[in-house]
Amino acid sequence: MKIGFIGAGNVTRTFGRHLLGAGHTIVVSNSRGPETLSQFVADLGKDAIAGTKQEAADCDIVILATRWVNVADALSGIDWHGRILVDATNAHVDPIPDISLAGVTKSRAALKDRTSSEIVAEKAVGARLVKSISNMPMDWIQDFTPNKPRTVIFTSGDDAEAKQQVIELINSTGLVAVDLGSLSKGGAMHEVGAPLSGLELHFVRRLR
Repeated sequence: MKIGFIGAGNVTRTFGRHLLGAGHTIVVSNSRGPETLSQFVADLGKDAIAGTKQEAADCDIVILATRWVNVADALSGIDWHGRILVDATNAHVDPIPDISLAGVTKSRAALKDRTSSEIVAEKAVGARLVKSISNMPMDWIQDFTPNKPRTVIFTSGDDAEAKQQVIELINSTGLVAVDLGSLSKGGAMHEVGAPLSGLELHFVRRLR
C-alpha cells in the first residue's frame, strides 16, 4: 500500500519506519517542497519518496502529521472528497505544546468543546477522517525490530470502512489498533489531555 504523509516531523519519521518495515511505500511532503526532503527520505529507506502535497494526498491513505498551528495550511488546496485522511495531530493553542492541565484546559476552551478531529474534518471537507497515531509520544514506539512490543494505537472515526482500512494498516506494522468508536465520542477519549491520551499500553492476549 502507498501511504502519503503531509508533514515531515517525528510522526512521519517514526510511524513511517514502521510502515516501511511492513512493506509499504510512503510519500513524504512538507510545505517547502520535495527538494528539501532528500536527506529525510534517504534516512528512512529506499521505499520512502519525497513528493508534493498533492502527490501525498493521491496515496491510498493520507496521514496528516503537522503541528496544530499548520493544519489549515496543510489541508488547503486539496480536494478531499472520498480520500481517507488520518488525523495524527494534537491541538495545542501555543506553538510550543503545553500538555499541563492548564494548557489542555486552554486548548479545550479554544476548540469550543469540540474534538480537534471534528475541526480537522471541517477543514478537510469530504474526507473520510480517522483519528489515530496521536495518543502517545513517538519516542515510545522507537523499537522497529520484528519482536517489538505490540503497542496499542487508539483509533476513532465515523466512516466504518475507512476506519477498518486504517486499523488494518496499523496492525500490519506489528502495532495494535483499538477502535474507540466515533470521532466525537472516541476522539474525545484519546486526544491530548483525554483519559486515554499518554498511556503506554501493550496488547498481550485476548480472552476468547
